[in-house]
Amino acid sequence: MRAILIHEHGEPETLTIEEVATPSIQDDEVLVEVHAIGVNYPDLLVIGGQYQILPPRPFSPGKDAAGVVLAVGRNVSQCRPGQRVVVQLEYGAYAEQAVAKGASCFPIPDAMPFTDAAAMGLVYQTAHFALVERGGYRSGETVLVNGAAGGVGLAAVQIAKGLGATVLAGVNNPEAAQIARENGADHIIDLAAPDLRNSLRAQVHAATKGHGADVVLDPLGDDIFDASLRAMTWRGRMVVIGFAAGRIPVIKANYLLVKNIAVSGLQWSDYRERDPEWVRRVQDDLFGLYLAGKIRPHVMQTFAFEDFAKALALVKSGQVQGKVVLSTGKSST
Repeated sequence: MRAILIHEHGEPETLTIEEVATPSIQDDEVLVEVHAIGVNYPDLLVIGGQYQILPPRPFSPGKDAAGVVLAVGRNVSQCRPGQRVVVQLEYGAYAEQAVAKGASCFPIPDAMPFTDAAAMGLVYQTAHFALVERGGYRSGETVLVNGAAGGVGLAAVQIAKGLGATVLAGVNNPEAAQIARENGADHIIDLAAPDLRNSLRAQVHAATKGHGADVVLDPLGDDIFDASLRAMTWRGRMVVIGFAAGRIPVIKANYLLVKNIAVSGLQWSDYRERDPEWVRRVQDDLFGLYLAGKIRPHVMQTFAFEDFAKALALVKSGQVQGKVVLSTGKSST
């Protein structure tokens, strides 16, 4: 089978597609024939050697894969050969066959295409945990989602709306605003507005009649994080998801005290490793929202397996709205 391999960390175009042996599985693992692969921003960090978890080289990157189970270890009860599944990995999805823990293997609904399943992996899990677990979302609250047209952001917009929130979508251009509206955003917050420190708060207060945001989900950091702190309501909660805009912010603790607000962080893979049953419950919730028509991944473009570098370049450019997916050329259903 073919796999995209990292021999040396660097740029995506330095990776190669090679023939490798079919991987073996342990008693608690599954082997999956991969049909679709979710492309995520952390893949770029892994390829560049900048991610917190880097296995010995050579290895294949990739955290989301959807396909058909080929074999299961003797201790696996979560899925069986022949089932259509999505698997969540630390690495190894960029291959025609992937090995995953049985605990991280999820049978997908019959109505869900492999492309949707692959696109609903890391970003939807991250968005759900950020909103519900770390953000403590309560039905009817107002949620500000920064970077709302990106992978995690658009997933968060859909999930928050599906759970009954008033959704404020923080975006920086008209195209992103349109995508956010089409996916459930109630109000648009212009992150490219002049004097963002004051204008973001003014926009949020105008949209909420002075109330402010109950929950802020921020995958961007930089000045956007600082401005968002000022737009939170009393006892508001902000969740730090990443720093895609650049600077890692520094929080002045006195501001948390004065407004009785809370800021927490989310590293989703910790939940996968520490409490896989919690992750499974969230995945069940996500499938339920999907079947109810409340969430649906926006797959901006599907690339052939061989065009992985083009897909990653698009992600690196920051121009992806929703998700991009790789296809191995197997059946798309």
